[in-house]
Amino acid sequence: MANSKMQDQSASARQSMSLYESMAPYGIDTQARIALIRQGIPASAISRLSARMGMSKELLLSSLGLSRATISRKEKDAGLLSKDESERVLGVEILIGMVQEMVVQSGDPAGFDAARWLADWLSRPLPALAGATAASYMDTFEGQRLVADLLSMSQSGAYA
Repeated sequence: MANSKMQDQSASARQSMSLYESMAPYGIDTQARIALIRQGIPASAISRLSARMGMSKELLLSSLGLSRATISRKEKDAGLLSKDESERVLGVEILIGMVQEMVVQSGDPAGFDAARWLADWLSRPLPALAGATAASYMDTFEGQRLVADLLSMSQSGAYA
């Protein structure tokens, strides 16, 4: 019985990873993002995201307020993240897409790596956050929205 449950979880995680990888979270509609969050993003997506960003997994987990032990267990079991965990990870993916779109709209995106640029920007103290880093706001939905707003303001020149 336990083996069957593990096989079901593994199949569900593979299906979710396939869905997750086929989507550009920034470009999909809100309903599809909500469905992805509800289904759960595979825990293995965190390792892939940290590699894309050139950011250590520990730093990414810390920024997102996620437990290393919990995520490691879920990765080992080929499990899915909870809704809350999925939403935080998806929020980072959306920010990467947002940065990429900003660069495309502003000029020539050739050679630009939005994921690595975002990782660097998140780690810098920002005057608009009283010297705090944007990474320190990534553990909540509201914090991620604030970070997205700061990125938008910087593109428009309304950066405070």
